Amino acid sequence: MDLGIQGKRALVCAASKGLGRGCALALAQEGVNVTIVARGSEALEATLAELRKVGAGGTAPIAVCADITTPEGRAAALAACPDPDILVTNAGGPPPGDFRDWNRDDWIKALDANMLTPIELIKATVDGMIARKFGRIVNITSGAVKAPIDVLGLSNGARSGLTGFVAGIARKTVQHNVTINNLLPGLFDTDRIRSVVGAQAKAKGIDYAQAISARITTIPAGRIGDPAEFGAACAWLCSAQAGYITGQNWLLDGGAYPGTF
Repeated sequence: MDLGIQGKRALVCAASKGLGRGCALALAQEGVNVTIVARGSEALEATLAELRKVGAGGTAPIAVCADITTPEGRAAALAACPDPDILVTNAGGPPPGDFRDWNRDDWIKALDANMLTPIELIKATVDGMIARKFGRIVNITSGAVKAPIDVLGLSNGARSGLTGFVAGIARKTVQHNVTINNLLPGLFDTDRIRSVVGAQAKAKGIDYAQAISARITTIPAGRIGDPAEFGAACAWLCSAQAGYITGQNWLLDGGAYPGTF
């Protein structure tokens, strides 16, 4: 299927690894001019090289080494891609732990990264999308928004706040062909999941192999997700055909969440 986005411009955050990288590669394969942002220069350059290989239709990917959770990082990203047609927000999740050990600074840092940074990026780009009559905003959040995980209290709170914000504005932008949706990953093969499962293993006094095996048994698909399939879902949400979908929370978890809603 031709997704109808060849030649569009995309800004993809935290895109040197994991799910952000999967989204950037999928968009490049559709002929989108992708600007990727991440903090680690080595992984960023490796992903940039891969984007150049897979990009369709003469795309020109750009890499920006910056921390998207800071005002300076956002300014650098938007200077490199000032008028994106597609925005994929993403940031490393806050550390797992026990809520009794977190202070106000821990909470503010989580809110800055996983709620306020996406909101600032949306604010900086949505009016241009409205003026051009095309925009696709996808926020990578977490399956923990639907089914909170005990050791991820910082993430549960901050990402749920973003979810509520998006629900309020996504119904106002869609009349201009600007959609805003959230992708909620479950267990995918990423550094973040290895960190979270490692913390759960430590809390239970078991090793990582036991912990990941136990998690997989809760997934009807019987496996961990591939970031490439997550990226494909993101690319479709960014397609011309997806203009009637907004304010939604797409759960990609292999069927692990047992609820109807």
